[in-house]
Amino acid sequence: MPFILLIIIGAAAGFLATRIMDVRTDVPTTIAIGVGGALISGLLMRSLMAIGSFAFGAIGAVLGAILVIWLWQKLSNRS
Repeated sequence: MPFILLIIIGAAAGFLATRIMDVRTDVPTTIAIGVGGALISGLLMRSLMAIGSFAFGAIGAVLGAILVIWLWQKLSNRS
């Protein structure tokens, strides 16, 4: 089933891409363009998400540490 879905999505994506770029191709080439584009964009998006995930995690860790320091200062000055 995933293979058939990949071909259907690839055909649709290839059709749209060839019409946007004004390229006339046959059906197998259109499907190959769509599937190739889906594979390339999938790899690119996974890479960007991994980098973004690391960056957002680092930013969150720094903000969390700042919050802990702020709370510690507020509670230690209370005594």
